Amino acid sequence: MESVNGKECSSVGAKQPTFIGYPNRTAKLGVLEIARALPIRDRRMVGPWCFLDRFGPLSFVSNKAMNVPPHPHIGLQTVSWLLEGEVLHNDSLGSEAMVRPGGVNVMTAGNGISHTEETPGGNSGRLNGVQLWVALPESARNTAPSFMNVEQVPKVVTRGGSFQVFAGTKNGAISPAPYYSEIVGLDLRIYAESEFELELDQGYEHALLVLGGDCSFENTELEERMLYYLGISRSSYCLRAGLAAGYS
Repeated sequence: MESVNGKECSSVGAKQPTFIGYPNRTAKLGVLEIARALPIRDRRMVGPWCFLDRFGPLSFVSNKAMNVPPHPHIGLQTVSWLLEGEVLHNDSLGSEAMVRPGGVNVMTAGNGISHTEETPGGNSGRLNGVQLWVALPESARNTAPSFMNVEQVPKVVTRGGSFQVFAGTKNGAISPAPYYSEIVGLDLRIYAESEFELELDQGYEHALLVLGGDCSFENTELEERMLYYLGISRSSYCLRAGLAAGYS
């Protein structure tokens, strides 16, 4: 289960807890078919998170599953998180880095950068993960571009499961990658037939995306390829996994 949240934007008016499911739409990233969770017509952002693409899981033999040619970015950060496989990043700063499961690539575009992303040679033949974008605040939109590869993000084991912190800070665990807004990005793993409760900052918007397994929220079975928007004003949420342990 992937959980993202961020400080509420001033334009958001609702003050009561919300639970709305938005179907992902199919898109293409080069030759790779993806499920786009953000942006969609009825939900442009969650806090400063403005983009969320889901790719895989898939297996391949000889072709490059991901082969995104050079393209520019300004005014945002890209956050690449994998569950399986490898992605090689190259950019106009001369950065080259491989992201693997448990690590994260964070590129700050600032006033402008160009990069490529591709499946490397000697790969595992698997690809499964997400890429997110963060809209930079006005004070950081024209900052110098930068890139950081984190080989292993912090992990917290708690009752009913565990989570990895790939953005921001949670329960004292801090992602070492730089961010310019108050955000949190978590990869949640819920043990089979267990309940997992996570305390929340009530001033943040929250959303969930199921990446595999089966789990429920407030007696509702959660589906893959759906972004679940939880709004603000929640002090916690509780997820329950079925026989197949859930992760998001």
